[in-house]
This record gives sequence, C-alpha cells and structure tokens, in this order.
Amino acid sequence: MAYVHLAEQRTPMTRFTRRQVVLGGLGLAGTGLLGGCSPASAPGPAHGTRTSFPAQPALSPAPGRTVVEKTLTAGRATVDLGGPRVETWAYDQLIPGPELRATAGDLLRITVDNQLPADTTIHWHGIALHNAADGVPGMTQAPITPGSRYEYEFLVPDPGTYFFHPHVGAQLDRGLYAPLIVDDPAEPGGYDAEWVVVLDDWVDGTGRTPDDVFAALTAGNGSDSGGMGGMDHSGMGDPPFGNAGDVTYPHFLINGRVPATPETFQAKPGQRVRLRVINAASDTIFTVALGGHRLTVTHSDGFGVEPVETDAFYIGMGERYDVIVALGDGVFPLVAVPFGKDGQALALLRSGSGPAPGASVRPSEVDGQILQASDLRPAQSARLPQRQPDASVQVQLSGQMSPYVWAINGAPFGRNTPLEVSAGQRLQLRVSNRTMMTHPVHVHGHTFALASGVRKDTVLVRPMEAITLELQADNPGEWMIHCHNIYHAEAGMMIALGYRG
Repeated sequence: MAYVHLAEQRTPMTRFTRRQVVLGGLGLAGTGLLGGCSPASAPGPAHGTRTSFPAQPALSPAPGRTVVEKTLTAGRATVDLGGPRVETWAYDQLIPGPELRATAGDLLRITVDNQLPADTTIHWHGIALHNAADGVPGMTQAPITPGSRYEYEFLVPDPGTYFFHPHVGAQLDRGLYAPLIVDDPAEPGGYDAEWVVVLDDWVDGTGRTPDDVFAALTAGNGSDSGGMGGMDHSGMGDPPFGNAGDVTYPHFLINGRVPATPETFQAKPGQRVRLRVINAASDTIFTVALGGHRLTVTHSDGFGVEPVETDAFYIGMGERYDVIVALGDGVFPLVAVPFGKDGQALALLRSGSGPAPGASVRPSEVDGQILQASDLRPAQSARLPQRQPDASVQVQLSGQMSPYVWAINGAPFGRNTPLEVSAGQRLQLRVSNRTMMTHPVHVHGHTFALASGVRKDTVLVRPMEAITLELQADNPGEWMIHCHNIYHAEAGMMIALGYRG
C-alpha cells in the first residue's frame, strides 16, 4: 500500500545569520520565552520528577524464541585507545562495551551493576520496548544509584542495528555505549561476513571530562575549553549542516581505536561484507566512506530501504546505517570524517596483501556522492500503512550559545508543555529548526516515517529547515523526544510525549 507523500518534507524557512541566533536567541531571550534561563537554572541530569513509575509487564519470548540474559557492570576503567590511555567510565571495562546479540522476538533480561560514582540508567536506543524499560530517570524509572543493581526486561520486536547508552547527563560522552544487534530470523542473507562499526568523538580522560565540557559551555561564553567546532572543512562547498558542533575533540574513534593504530577487519577478495555502522558520538556528524569501493545502503535505523549505491554517506549522532560492499583485493581505509571539525576516525579492511594506508589517508570517495536520509526510499516491508493523520503537534527547535540554553517549543525541558497523543492515533510531528545548527531529533519507543516513507527513529534536521514526520501511536506511556547532541539535550532540548488516559 503506497505511503502518503507529504509535500512539506523539506520546507525552507526564513534564513538567519549566526550572529542573529547567538545574540538574539531567535528572539527567545529578548521576548522572555527563555526568560530566566541562566546557566545556573538550566536543566540538570534528571529528566523528570516522578516518584512512581510504569509497572514492568509480564513478558515471554515470542514462539520459538529465547531469553537472552546478561549482566553489565558500569564502572571506572582505564582503557587503551590504541596509544592514548585514558581514565573513563565503561561497561565491563570495554570501549565500545560488549555487543549484545538477539533475534527478533527474543526476551532480553539485562542486569546493570552500577559501580560508578554516580547515578546511571540504560536507554535501549531505537528499540520499540515497553515504557518501563526505556531508561529515562525520573520519567520511566528511578535512577540506578551507585552500588546498586537494576534489571531491564523487554522484548525486541524488530530486527536491526541498535545500541545502548545511559540517559543521565553527558555520560554517553564517556565510554558508556555498546551495540545491540537484533537478527532477522527471515534474513535472506546475501553477504559473507559482518562488521559492526561504532563511531565516536572522544574527550574523556584527555585533561577534560564531559562534565568539564558542559560546565564550560554553560559558563556563559558558549564554548568549551577546546573551542567551537566551526564550519565545514571537507571541501564540499556549501555545507548542508551549518555550524558543526559545540565541542573540539582530540580523538575520533572507530571501535575504540585512534587512527594511528586502527582496528583491522580481515576478509577475502570478492566477499560481500555487511557493515553495521553506529554513530555513538555526542556532538559530531560523520561522513563515512571505504576507499576504493562503492557502498550499497540497505537499512537506516534498523529498517529496510530500497538498496542504493553511493560513494559515502552522512550519519548523525544516534543514527545507524547498514551497507553492503563487494570487496576488492588489498588493504582499504574505512574513514569517518567529522563534519566541520579537524581529524578523522579510521579502520582498515584487509582482503589481500599490501601496506596499510597512513592515519591521515583521505579516500577520494569522501569528496564524491554523499548520501543523506532524504535520498532514500523505504523497502515495501518497512512502510507504515497508508492513513491520514488524526492529530498534529509542533516541535520547534530553538536555542542560543550564550547563555547556553536549548529548547523545544519555546522553553527548555521541565518548562515546556508536554505533547499529547491518544493510543491508536496517527500523529504528525511538524518539526522546525530555528537555529543555525543541525539537530539529530530522536523519538523514544517509536519509529516515524519521513515524507518518503523511510522509517527511522533519529533524523538530522538542518538549519532553518522544517520537516514533517508521521508516528503511529501504538506504544502507550510517557516518552522523550530530544536532540541527540547530548550537550543540547542536557541544556534543555527535550520534550515529553505522553499518551492521554
């Protein structure tokens, strides 16, 4: 059944200069819509104030499926990034943390042992799970206090590439993240090997912590001690994403390694390899390319798309893409170039003999055809059924660098009015970005459809852009919608979506 194409998918809005945004907060500071929002009063790590939380339902695996059990220890760790040794926080002392693997329909029973010096939770990013397991402190659960344990139990209904991370403060910008791969029992195959690729921007233990970065941003000058990310350095001309980010990072990682000593994936010439690419970064959009190869994109945020070839693709914070590549013979660089920032992340794919390229190698594909989510079309199996929307809500993104306050619908989280929906409705989210930065908008507990019909849970919304998303309200509870730039979210760019009744 064809999906209704919405004409407003990419609607240009009035353009503002960066100076107008910074000095005027798009009018919010001057009109009082952000009035009184000083750094001292900006939202902190707690995302809600509930003292009672949704009950854990009784769950069983789907017929023929199983229970996957695992204990994760969140604690202090000294990790080797391939040269630099850093003190950080991690799951089971690993960067990234241990991969969790399940099959669609399995029941996951995950115990978190919190050995951190702070409260924490786990959010299962992209999974359409029940509300009690969503991992938002003060909204769906009490935080997991130091020295205590907490059990998450939930079904994984949809196959795909996902990941998990805390939903407390800027803890994601430490080492607390790991892949969650949900296999499809009806997977047709078509590839010989699989490589899970986790991208990150790294600052913890390099003389600053994420808490130091956030403190510097909120100190009043709108910059961390490393300075602003700045504009595009990629040579692509007019940058599609505006100002790239708020934080300067000393390292960019693939699977926990710096470019000087990259991870190497071994394969054979002629093999077809599936790359599951996860952007676990907190402040960085990447351009991903494999030297000497074209990539065939097959999935976005876990859902199938009509396969399309490209030289490279953009991936925002919280997004995931699956691609297939048919290998040549040799040693090839997989690069993730941070948009608007210096440096890059690097890994190697070795299918033959030959010297490894250097840490600063720049494949020509980085400057070739670069795919975005708006270029994709959904696989038929991934389309939402055709239906007219029952309700519509505004999600207006706004904010300013000094004071460092970011907002949705005119106020930071805790002061904005929660969105509402009724169970069974098709809800239209009219998202507008009133800033000069790109924001990856993430919706908990649901997927949404772009105007093309592509199903996602995280989407990049470019400067001064308006897009329309459609969400099927089939998962009752109270859920978060927020920017997946962790510093923007922590400074207020979040809003609740609650079910009536």
